[in-house]
Amino acid sequence: MTPAALAASKSTSWRDRWLSFRDRCLSSPVFQRRASAFLLTRPTARRHARELFDLVAGFVYSQVLLACVQLRLFEILAEGPQPIEALAKRLDLPEEAARRLLAAAVSLRLVEHRSGERYGLGELGAPMVGNRAVAAMVEHHAALYADLADPVALLRADSGRGALASYWPYADAAAPGKLTGEGVATYSTLMAASQPLVADEILDAYDLNKHRCLLDVGGGDGSFLAAAAERAPALQLMLFDLPAVAARARARFQHAGLAPRAGVFGGSFLTDALPTGADIASLVRVIHDHDDTNAMTILRAVRQALPAQGGLLLAEPMSGTRGAEPMGDAYFGFYLLAMGKGRPRSATELIAMLGAAGFATARLVPTHMPLQTQLIVAH
Repeated sequence: MTPAALAASKSTSWRDRWLSFRDRCLSSPVFQRRASAFLLTRPTARRHARELFDLVAGFVYSQVLLACVQLRLFEILAEGPQPIEALAKRLDLPEEAARRLLAAAVSLRLVEHRSGERYGLGELGAPMVGNRAVAAMVEHHAALYADLADPVALLRADSGRGALASYWPYADAAAPGKLTGEGVATYSTLMAASQPLVADEILDAYDLNKHRCLLDVGGGDGSFLAAAAERAPALQLMLFDLPAVAARARARFQHAGLAPRAGVFGGSFLTDALPTGADIASLVRVIHDHDDTNAMTILRAVRQALPAQGGLLLAEPMSGTRGAEPMGDAYFGFYLLAMGKGRPRSATELIAMLGAAGFATARLVPTHMPLQTQLIVAH
């Protein structure tokens, strides 16, 4: 063993010993009682107890939020603080039930007590006002929770056969290109509603005005291209998606007056060549929906469609995002398992895949809200 390897082994050994000692302490009821009683360790013990309980109660918290969204509580409170009697009437709830919901919402900082025994928006409830993207995701989670009713069964069984796979029909369809307009309507609507969460992040991080034409691969109903068109008035637009989805984009561009500068192409990026002519392409929340083999097929197809100096914007939530680690491997790890395809990947993994697909350079570009999306720019 080399000196460096020996040093690394000793370092790992000491770390493993320390972690084993820590685990024995934390799992000991005696240590737990003493830590919660001792003045210096009491705050840490209480914080850990709270964090563990939040994991236990997380589903209940999410259902309180769902009730608030379904009852349009945030929009009602946006009109101004109101007493319980008025709120119960507007929510169409018995007064005791309304009081119970509001107490739960106050504890979650969605609602606040105001003067005169009234209720107003809380610091987490205020951003929900008119936020169609987050509200749509909250309501959509009913399908995810159905699949997660027995998480061990989901892990042991073939995934992609539950409510979420039905919601995203292309994930498990033998011939996704043959999906009808009705078959893609529900998920296309959700993607369009949630697109503002990521479009501004991408467009704030990368200026498209230096490009001539943007090809959005898997571009849905054209929401991202419409946002890009507003930021870059001279930019030409191209969209590629399944035929039924492309038809929705074509109608959107026509309605928005973007048809003269937008080309729409229908097909499958797993089997069909992508249109050429763009000097930059985008993959927005596409690659993490696919297993490695198909993900590489998509990346190679994009590389083939671009000129020698062409660029790619790859944007999606990524595993290992600092400060948002549970979002990648916990939330998206199980979401994609239930969906039946794909997995969360780190920026390092994606950059390596881009290199294998033929891109010469790739770098992570900071976004304001990495929780919502991270951005890799490749050339």
